[in-house]
Amino acid sequence: MEYVKSFRDLHVYNVSRILAKKIFEISKSFPKEERYSLTDQIRRSSRSVGAQIAESWAKRNYQRHFISKLTDADGEQLETQHWLEVATDCS
Repeated sequence: MEYVKSFRDLHVYNVSRILAKKIFEISKSFPKEERYSLTDQIRRSSRSVGAQIAESWAKRNYQRHFISKLTDADGEQLETQHWLEVATDCS
């Protein structure tokens, strides 16, 4: 296993960016009336996953802060899952 020098070297960070981009592309097809509610919310929560992982990297020397930020990232991905389910429910 290679030494990780940056959060950008983390597989989970890179996957979060790929998924955020896919969600962005999919959400372009959402109805116009959802632009400022569902579309905005799902885009923000999906983008926040990678941001929280990057922030956790800055806190990696402080175990409790590091875990807290990773927990926040997990919360954001769960929120994104919720919004995806709502979007699916609403066709």
